[in-house]
Amino acid sequence: MKTTAMQNLVLPSLAAPARTANLRDLATLGLLAVLMTAGTANAQIPVPVGSPSANVSVFVPGGLNNPRGLKFGPDGLLYVAEGGYPSGVITPAPTDSFGNCTAGLTGPGQYFGSTGGSRISKIDTHGTVTTFVDNLPSSEASGLASGVADIAFIGNTMYGVLAGAGCSHGVPSIPNGVIRINADHTWTMIADLGAYQRTHPVANPEDAVNGDFEPDGTWYSMISLRGDLYAVEPNHGEVVKVTTSGAISRVIDISAYYGHIVPTAITYHGNFYVGNLDQFGIPSGSSKVYKVTPKGQIKIDTNGFSVVTGVVFDSRARMYVLEASTDSEALSTPGQIVRVDPSGRQTVIVTNLTTPTAITMGPNGKLYVSNAGFGLPPDDLGQIVMVEITD
Repeated sequence: MKTTAMQNLVLPSLAAPARTANLRDLATLGLLAVLMTAGTANAQIPVPVGSPSANVSVFVPGGLNNPRGLKFGPDGLLYVAEGGYPSGVITPAPTDSFGNCTAGLTGPGQYFGSTGGSRISKIDTHGTVTTFVDNLPSSEASGLASGVADIAFIGNTMYGVLAGAGCSHGVPSIPNGVIRINADHTWTMIADLGAYQRTHPVANPEDAVNGDFEPDGTWYSMISLRGDLYAVEPNHGEVVKVTTSGAISRVIDISAYYGHIVPTAITYHGNFYVGNLDQFGIPSGSSKVYKVTPKGQIKIDTNGFSVVTGVVFDSRARMYVLEASTDSEALSTPGQIVRVDPSGRQTVIVTNLTTPTAITMGPNGKLYVSNAGFGLPPDDLGQIVMVEITD
């Protein structure tokens, strides 16, 4: 299943009629509006425009449904969270109440959700994909879906963070939260993040009246550190710590310092580093990577990015920043990877990615990226691409 043929990265089948959505900012579904063309009321979902640069090869050429966060497990294999698409019994989210349940009506429109449709997949060293955990909740609005958003490992145990569940997404029986994957590949909810956010409001969440406020949250990325889990939520704008026993505590309310900047990606390198999207209509180059201390102090670390969806470091302390698009005013443009040296020098090392949603460093020193990861019809067209670091 693995291939290195560059032409396979062009996905002509994505030329099917695009779905549309009326969007206000980039917070919806954690990434929903990022992958839409800005500047019009009825934005078009972008389609692939060509092959990435020559240091990129295709590890998984297709078969993934809205791939998001990805991590290597203790077994050396790659695991990827797939947002999927609602399946089975699909339930509409309420539209006649506001605050505790209704979300997104001023942005993507009404949500429709189900208790299945999302999954976690395992990928072997040859690029062969098998389902590792199935029947996770998924929801969609205007054709754009979200489900399990990311995964992380503590020892041999996998954990996932759900972004497409909760009453506001049409899945009232399952909250957004952190789940533990059991030995038999079933899962157990250990922390109800939706309930936490409703009882621990941040200072400056997305505008609950005129915007796309998500009462259940839209969790985007999660990492493990020293036996605990750390997750980022873009719509409210915070980073939380979750213990394996399910205790939740806030590391930082980013919105209290910088307002509604839509933080997305998190990694750790002596401190936490958090990338953000920023709001709809903000000029390109306005996204940043922020340094957050474990005690919750924050400052801007690196400027000059657009639509950040991933951050990771290599063994030489070089930071790699994944941009879903290089133009936040015309978000159908290709994405790229920018390397930031310890000196601060920035170098674009990969171009022409298609709606990339997450990045991780492999044990072989190569980067792996979820490509064609959002805004696409539910046709299992998502990919994993591999980046050779040549210098």
